[in-house]
Amino acid sequence: MGFNCGIVGLPNVGKSTLFNALTQSAAADAQNYPFCTIEPNTGRVVVPDATLLKLAECAKSAKIIPTQLEIVDIAGLVKGASSGEGLGNKFLGNILSTDAIIHVVRCFENDDIVHVNGHIDPLADIDTIETELMLADLESLEKQIKNLEKKAHGLDKNAIKLLEDANKIKESLSAGTPARDLEVDAKPFNLLTAKPVIYVCNVEEAAAANGNKYSQQVIEKYSSKSPVLIISSKIEMEIAQIVDTEERKMFLQELGLTESGLDKVIKTGYETLGLQTFYTVGPKEAHAWTITKGMTAPQAAGKIHTDFEKGFIRAEIISPEDYLTYGGEVAVKEAGKMRLVGKEYVMQEGDICHFLFNN
Repeated sequence: MGFNCGIVGLPNVGKSTLFNALTQSAAADAQNYPFCTIEPNTGRVVVPDATLLKLAECAKSAKIIPTQLEIVDIAGLVKGASSGEGLGNKFLGNILSTDAIIHVVRCFENDDIVHVNGHIDPLADIDTIETELMLADLESLEKQIKNLEKKAHGLDKNAIKLLEDANKIKESLSAGTPARDLEVDAKPFNLLTAKPVIYVCNVEEAAAANGNKYSQQVIEKYSSKSPVLIISSKIEMEIAQIVDTEERKMFLQELGLTESGLDKVIKTGYETLGLQTFYTVGPKEAHAWTITKGMTAPQAAGKIHTDFEKGFIRAEIISPEDYLTYGGEVAVKEAGKMRLVGKEYVMQEGDICHFLFNN
């Protein structure tokens, strides 16, 4: 598993259309009325990985297992959702299990698709969603603070420190600053606004390459803090129907695009969350694994199986470049290009690993 993202936004901004396109499915009912998504839809998409395919071909692997991106389409939120308006805060809870938030913002005009507020204003829309997430966080923090106060009275040092941080975050949230923008560590409190956010400006087809006046507003206000992507859900739906890789590439070029929205989301998600890939390769299977940058070899081994981390002895590391240049593991070893590393080794992007461990 790679990572997962929750798609949020006001009703009728194109969330479900984008979800359908990205997951190449019709699981979400993308209709022109609010709250058409009454349960969170979950889809998984394969992370495109040209290196994995080349390694599998070189090793003549019987099976290829790429890493995946899981996307959760969450029902449209409205003003007051944190206190039960619309479909209520049940859906806010669905965001808690995600690694990052994809905030879809309507940046297109279309008289046939009603806007919940009656007019197009992407900055106001973002404020509405952010406010609801912050209100939900404040409610969560209030409960956590009460529990921490009881422990702090018992002179629990950890509780005293957490209480101090919780109050700082509460103060900032009350002033309209999301937890992700603070220097205080918000991880222990599992807050919605602590999650990284990727803004997706959903534009009309003609603006897919360069955006429009609405997407420019979002870029100017938010790009210094969070990634802002310009994507046309309609175009992504068309791309999803094209199976042939070359035909898809030509279609994108005709529109002045270098990559699909899915590729943008995956690349940005990896960068935002600080992720990287390592591989295990052999005749049985070629497998891509996603880890956080900075992980050591034992921690990476633990992604395969917890026993691998517990009993870790050392790892054999081959770079994908050497693997492909020399034509496989045996030839790499004979050329003296394989490295033996210990517990302190920090994993590098693309490492091909064989972990040695005690049972």
